[in-house]
This record gives sequence, C-alpha cells and structure tokens, in this order.
Amino acid sequence: MNVQELMAGDIDMLKQMARGETNAKQRDRYRAAALALEGMQTKDIMLKLDRSKNFVQRWGYAYRDGGIEAIVAKSQTGRPSKLKSHQESVLKKRIVAGPMDCDEVCTLGGKDARRILEKEFGVKYSLPGAYALMHRLGLSCLKPRPKHRKNDAKKMQQWLEDAPFLSKASEKTTPTKKLKSGSRTK
Repeated sequence: MNVQELMAGDIDMLKQMARGETNAKQRDRYRAAALALEGMQTKDIMLKLDRSKNFVQRWGYAYRDGGIEAIVAKSQTGRPSKLKSHQESVLKKRIVAGPMDCDEVCTLGGKDARRILEKEFGVKYSLPGAYALMHRLGLSCLKPRPKHRKNDAKKMQQWLEDAPFLSKASEKTTPTKKLKSGSRTK
C-alpha cells in the first residue's frame, strides 16, 4: 500500500487518536491508516488488525485522499421521524392524560397509540414502531391498573373512610415467661 504522510506528524496524531478511542471500529480505522503510513503492506495490516482487505484499503486510501478528516467518524442521522418534535410533545401529553370518552377504553395501550397517531396526527405507525416512539418519549409500555370511566374518586374515598374494620386485633400467643434453657423444646 503506497500511502504518504500529508502533513508532518500525522502518524503520531493517528496513533494518539487510536489510543484515546473507545469505539473499536473507529480505533481500527486510525490504526489501519497509521500502519499504512509506516509502510506496512495490506496483508500484514490485515493480520495485525484482524480486519478484511477491503477495510484496510478503504481507510488507508481514505487518508491518502482526504487526510485525517476523512477517517474521523461522522454522525449518523438516521431516518427522520414521522412526527415533528412539537407533535411528539402533544402526543406525550395526550397519552399521559389518559383515555378520553371518545377512546372507549379504560387504559391506553400500543394499539390505542397507533389509532391516536393515525386519527389525530395523520401518520401511520406499525405496532413495534408505536412502542418505539412511546419509549423514545419516555413512556412505559406497562399497563397501569385499569380505571373505569364511571369511577368517582370522592365516593371511593368516602367509602374507605366510612368502612368498618373487618378484623379485630389477634391475641398474643407467644409465652411471656422466660425459658431457662434458651429453647422451647425440652
């Protein structure tokens, strides 16, 4: 592999960057370029790094064509979300508020989230996609205890306050006399 140093000190810079890198793949990119700059052949670099020929040549030639900047990892954006950020906050508030009368359910689950997303926001999500979105918003997929829409919190609290105690205190069955032997059996 015929790769020359573009700027003086690039070999040392690549070695230093490799020492400080926690991502193994990125570290091997730096090492492949540094070893190529030191004059090692592709086959020797492959054996030393335990990487493929394609990997070694790609990053050696990336340095040759673009310098260290060509080897530095770039952030990966991924696919954009179907919902805008302000819509995500509205959805989270809607889910946290709980079911409404139009939902006709006691608790909101993944299928209900899909229905809300399609009906109120106009976007279609698969069930795993809806769960992933809810997880990203910090919502748990665990269902809380169902709460019937006709429950009246004031009446329930009043009943708890007025309810008679159904059990009386149990009698003590432990002997009060101290045993001499330290054991209950003789």
